[in-house]
Amino acid sequence: MRPRATTTAALLVAALTALGTASPAAHAAPATATPYDFNGDGRTDLAISAPDATVAGHAKAGAVSVVHGGSTGPKTSTRTLITQNTSGVPGTAEAGDAFGSSLASADLNTDGYADLLIGAPGEDTNGDSGNGTAVVVWGSKSGLSGARTLFNFSGRDSDHYGQALATGDFDDDGDLDVAVGSTGPVVLSVVDGPLTRTGAHNGGSGSQYDWWSSSPGVTHLTSADAPGDGRGPMVLHGRAAHTGKATTSLADLRIGNYTDWLQRMPAGYVSAAGDIDRDGHPDFAVGNDRETSADPEGAKGGKVTVVYGGPDGLAADRAPLVLTQDTAGVPGSSETGDRFGSGVALGDVNGDGYADLAVGTAGENSGAGAVTVLYGSASGLTTKGAKSFTQNTTGVPGSSEKGDLFGTRVVLTDHTGDGRADLSLSAPGENSGDGSVWFLRGTATGLTATGATSFGPTTAGVSTAGSPRFGTALAG
Repeated sequence: MRPRATTTAALLVAALTALGTASPAAHAAPATATPYDFNGDGRTDLAISAPDATVAGHAKAGAVSVVHGGSTGPKTSTRTLITQNTSGVPGTAEAGDAFGSSLASADLNTDGYADLLIGAPGEDTNGDSGNGTAVVVWGSKSGLSGARTLFNFSGRDSDHYGQALATGDFDDDGDLDVAVGSTGPVVLSVVDGPLTRTGAHNGGSGSQYDWWSSSPGVTHLTSADAPGDGRGPMVLHGRAAHTGKATTSLADLRIGNYTDWLQRMPAGYVSAAGDIDRDGHPDFAVGNDRETSADPEGAKGGKVTVVYGGPDGLAADRAPLVLTQDTAGVPGSSETGDRFGSGVALGDVNGDGYADLAVGTAGENSGAGAVTVLYGSASGLTTKGAKSFTQNTTGVPGSSEKGDLFGTRVVLTDHTGDGRADLSLSAPGENSGDGSVWFLRGTATGLTATGATSFGPTTAGVSTAGSPRFGTALAG
């Protein structure tokens, strides 16, 4: 049995409120499509958001560009631009919608192609300003086309609906579900699968924040669900009521009583899941890039905490591994404002079966930014062979400049189809807020800058009017 949540964890999410529930549909066969492989070619595609993008003259309406994977990496020649003015996408681009603030993917309708979820937390819906929405854009052999609005059973009770998104079989019934973070009375919603292009919704449930409805709510979600594992683990990020400090918890969404479902984790703002030691259980990397003056759970220059998983969620017999730039073997040194942990990702870069860790350090060198890669092993994460990359690294396009924020977001996934994870990373501050994205390839000997590429919003079809901050969210 899972331990009862501690007081701090309980402040993140309180008692369950069953809202808009319905009888589940007959179970569909589990989806097999790889997330973010929208055209089913065996290579993951890269979704890049610019929620501050201007669309048809509307500031901060938001846009998402999807660049398809290829044998040498993301191919900008085969990209798809999605806004709320795109044919088939519900809604209309309006100022402040922030379309693209969050991204997630899964084969939600079990047709063999991954679908894309996009959050627009600034959208006005149901006569409520900033109530928020999310849409599902459908994958197919020819890529993404057509969409429908994601069910929101809580109506006006969830503000900024869609500010966080994740997918997984959270109730272990064989169908993929969608978890949605928001603010207001309901801070977490679970929309039951399967989702279809036109069929009826299957209901869902939500968790209500009992103490402080004006809180930031659930700000980030990381799914650790694996098909057939009999569990539905999810990492929840938010802020504690009354203190405002970061709180992070591991939740088992199969448990209907949401007061007994949480295990407290080291606090942070972002996280990633993957099997670092290849023991069959998901491990977690939690990034907290704040100074202790901004968050008592932070550290000078920022930190990342690796928490190992076990058969009952978190491994009780293994202490978390705390990493900073002062940790032996980690390149650099901890300096105020480095923001080590601004982004984290887990993926197998060298193809040895162990998940490796990429850490963004967006504030390094006055905000020029950096990314560090560390490798997994049978004994867990090791600093042996760790490497750091900046725009001044030989082979990496561009040059490091103050305010670029290189490494704000990082992704480790296989864009080339060779079985090894590649690194994609963003610098939303590049070129005075236009933003840019880089690609570095994974090899049998680790990550390499040889053949690295980069591209900005214009190449991806995003307008540079008003500083779009291309790469604010990055997923693949």
